[in-house]
Amino acid sequence: MSTPVIGVLALQGDVREHLIALAAADAVARPVRRPEELAEVDALVLPGGESTTISKLAVLFGLMEPLRARVRAGMPVYGTCAGLILLADKILDPRSGQETIGGIDMIVRRNAFGRQNESFEAAVDVKGVEGAPVEGVFIRAPWVESVGAAAEVLAEHDGHIVAVRQGNVLATSFHPELTGNHRMHALFVDMVRANRTP
Repeated sequence: MSTPVIGVLALQGDVREHLIALAAADAVARPVRRPEELAEVDALVLPGGESTTISKLAVLFGLMEPLRARVRAGMPVYGTCAGLILLADKILDPRSGQETIGGIDMIVRRNAFGRQNESFEAAVDVKGVEGAPVEGVFIRAPWVESVGAAAEVLAEHDGHIVAVRQGNVLATSFHPELTGNHRMHALFVDMVRANRTP
């Protein structure tokens, strides 16, 4: 099977780290800034950053509707931190003008784990990732308040949901791309490969 081509939404946030992690997980990784670039990838990563800024830039660059259409059509997507917020069907405390792409039946709370200076690292047991717990970096991280019946909780930290999957859509509150351990990206690449199997 040919190597999957996975885009990283490159409007704002830690794009380079995701490109490196995806390449280490045996995918062809490309930045995506325009609708025509989105059309050329098998899957997409939504990086951490500032969710309001990313959503406004996605609208500005003409990407929001194509993103929603691809997610509805079953394109695999993985969102980290701000990306998790963008994949939520509902935000508990949205900023003015903030939109989501949707894709996971969940309600999220922005900056739930605290401000920038309260950032931390924690070992997280993630369902579907073998071996030792995944090292997660939490930076102004959201958490998931609740999920609908279609969404599967993959991990919790301190009693709060921090990793969720619904079909081809994966989301984590934390940043695995900042740790040098690429098992979360490998899990996503496996999802993409499974999606491409006829």
